[in-house]
Amino acid sequence: MNTSRRTVLGLLATAAVAGPLATLPATPAAAADIYTSNTDLYSDPNLAEGVDYARRYRRHPLLDNSDATATPFPRTAIIAPHGGGIEGGTSELCLAIAGYHPANLAATPPAGPTYDYWMFEGIRSSGNAELHVTASHCDDVPALSVAAGALNVVTLHGCTPGTAGLPSNAQAVAVGGRNAALRAALITAYTAAGITAFDATGIPAIAGTATDNIVNRTLLGMGAQLELTTPLRSAMFGTNTRSQRKHTTNTLFWDFVAATRTAIAQIEATQPIL
Repeated sequence: MNTSRRTVLGLLATAAVAGPLATLPATPAAAADIYTSNTDLYSDPNLAEGVDYARRYRRHPLLDNSDATATPFPRTAIIAPHGGGIEGGTSELCLAIAGYHPANLAATPPAGPTYDYWMFEGIRSSGNAELHVTASHCDDVPALSVAAGALNVVTLHGCTPGTAGLPSNAQAVAVGGRNAALRAALITAYTAAGITAFDATGIPAIAGTATDNIVNRTLLGMGAQLELTTPLRSAMFGTNTRSQRKHTTNTLFWDFVAATRTAIAQIEATQPIL
């Protein structure tokens, strides 16, 4: 089910904002990025990992030495290239969709499944937008490895409603990326959960269709990019700060996570056993 932006505008015409608006700046365009790549950023002597930024990732160990049974290989990875204070809420969503509670990294739900993940986070007290590297310029080696080893990648981003062509109070997720089947499954799952979602591939700024975008650097050459508006992300947390978001996730947050995982499971069920 692909919902048009015209339909979304109609649905949001009378929508009220749930929760305080975040104070995060708009996502910078690639042309406004200070750094041309992650390597460029990591090479800046004025920046320090653990002070200005952090990288977190997880690759799940696998072993299959049996000639009698097969061990399934993970099909999906979750990536947040602008986490922490850059596009607030995307780190927490990345962890939760991957199957880990953002507060303590406990497997959530305990029965899984869990997915590989990678994220880059701005961890300054302010000025994190300066650390934005557009997704098509992401050359972090673990990030490329995580993406290249998966059939599917889902990336988490934040955008302003204006960037998506929506009213300033719009709580919505714009779904882009080159994997049309995954896009459709995600939109259907969000709609069923009462979350406004629409196909973003016709909006150049958030389409996520460039072949060099990290979301499309998969085994299949395609993935799904999620651009959550600032009001939607803000409404997912009781206290919308970098230190408290992971401790104050609410029903909307977990509904979004569950819908995303449902869509992933549906797509994986149609893919070959590996």
